[in-house]
Amino acid sequence: MHTIAHSSKIVIAAVCGLLASNVSNAEESAFSNTIRPVTNPVYFDSALPQTQIHPIFMWQNMPSSISTQAGNLNLGGDFQLYALQAELAINERFSIVAAKDGYLVFNPDNTLVNADGFANLAAGVKWAFIYDPEDGLVVSAKAIVELPTGNTDVWQGGKYYSIAPSIGVLKTWEDFQFSNETGFIISTNDNGSDEFFTSLHASYNLWDLVYPLVEVNYFQVISTGNGGNRFGAQAGGAVPSIINFEGGDLVNFGASNSSVYSSIVTAGVGFRVRPLKSIDVGAAFEVPLTQTSHNLMQNRITVDLVWNF
Repeated sequence: MHTIAHSSKIVIAAVCGLLASNVSNAEESAFSNTIRPVTNPVYFDSALPQTQIHPIFMWQNMPSSISTQAGNLNLGGDFQLYALQAELAINERFSIVAAKDGYLVFNPDNTLVNADGFANLAAGVKWAFIYDPEDGLVVSAKAIVELPTGNTDVWQGGKYYSIAPSIGVLKTWEDFQFSNETGFIISTNDNGSDEFFTSLHASYNLWDLVYPLVEVNYFQVISTGNGGNRFGAQAGGAVPSIINFEGGDLVNFGASNSSVYSSIVTAGVGFRVRPLKSIDVGAAFEVPLTQTSHNLMQNRITVDLVWNF
């Protein structure tokens, strides 16, 4: 009897081990070839909680002129962003996210002045309330808090505090991936405008190596800022009171006239390459679908690296 009981325990343990292995393999199969979006990096990432380090370089050419209450003013030039994001997964459903930091170098050709400085800091949490490896589906809630720690010369700081709650979706169908993040950027005071945003990503896995992708981002002002005198090195601090739009994903002017051109839509095409199982290298070229003078983007190139642990 003891021999039979002992044998039964071995069989049960083996079956449990096999089932656990199958579950682990299913999870790996469902999500191991998913990728992070490239554009709108502050607010748009994978719905899947992960542990990763994410360095970013961004080069954005600005339009030759921008819309203001004084008419179109010449601008031109470019700016660069050097940033490092990070995410720490506590378990398969919950992670802590460092969403925004970095250094901005602002080089306009006209009207405004050259400047450089640190971006604001923003961080938060992500919780996957739907986690279904068998169906290749993750749906997560995320909340990001931004603090005015940056330099006002490059459109940061300015006593601007915000919280950005959002819902992210990741869905896979064999080699095809769809991602979406939809949420709000809510200023805790009237130094910033309140905005709705949604971002879409579609990609295809070629040979577990190359992932061509296309992405679309939409920002809509739902409540304008107070247009106060901020960012004093630029036009004497008058920019929030005269500009007719908001700044998109990196900048919130708190513009009092941002309802004039309240929406920004951009589209990006690019790819990710996976030279190692734990490392992705990505690039995307992005342009506005709304008129260029109604935002700060003529075009943008984003290059990044994702190192998963």
